[in-house]
Amino acid sequence: MRARLPADLPLLLAFDLDGTLIPDQGREVPGPTAEALSRLRALGVRLAIITGRDTPPRAVREAVQPDAIATNNGGRVEIGGQLHAEAQFTPAELEAVLAHELEDARIAVFTADGLYVDLPPGHAPEPWMQARGYRPLAEAPREGILKVGFYHPGVADFAARLRESHPHLVLTGAQPPYSEFLTVTPVGAHKGAALTLIAQALGLSLERTVAFGDSDNDQAMLELAGYAVQLGTLPLLAPHAHEQLAGPEALGAYLHELADRLEGRG
Repeated sequence: MRARLPADLPLLLAFDLDGTLIPDQGREVPGPTAEALSRLRALGVRLAIITGRDTPPRAVREAVQPDAIATNNGGRVEIGGQLHAEAQFTPAELEAVLAHELEDARIAVFTADGLYVDLPPGHAPEPWMQARGYRPLAEAPREGILKVGFYHPGVADFAARLRESHPHLVLTGAQPPYSEFLTVTPVGAHKGAALTLIAQALGLSLERTVAFGDSDNDQAMLELAGYAVQLGTLPLLAPHAHEQLAGPEALGAYLHELADRLEGRG
């Protein structure tokens, strides 16, 4: 029997960012979505952001006012603004991840408060790299690393090799819709684990969670949530979704409808 969307409290809503809560590479929550989230907060709904980014934009934080934020694909979890859990590579794992065969790949290495980038000759940094104030990869520490990203047409082959040699690491991307982008995070650093930690910290069962996502790194979160809403039509996620929305532009109306239902139970 397929689960039904809960229409009473307690309730935790967990959102991916890009392609879900905001348009891809966006920096603001659309107005209708922000208005619906404000209604839901006032009703007592708990809110979480669970993203592959290393930090949500300030405007997004202000619009959502989340009870919890998980970044780096779930590897770093904050509850009420305080660090709750953080997964880091061991030096040996980091060495294996960086021992790649991707000639002229762009590589980004993330710590909790730093970004280190290796750009091939002739490649300009992305705007988000410039905004973060990146430093050369050669200056990156060998401890405290939370996430490594690769940008290269050959990431799928590298991902297959790394999965074979280090199956405990978490790999996302290297397939549609991110065929040339691979993210690697430490063992246990995935969105499903983050959703579980957040629900436990807020005193909720997973049955009282609703997860929203659009890409392969959301799969674990959608699998574990009591109710799963897919944004878009990625075939990989369809078997795990109870419901589908066209994209971020449809989310506001959906959340307003949920708020209407909760108010009707009051």
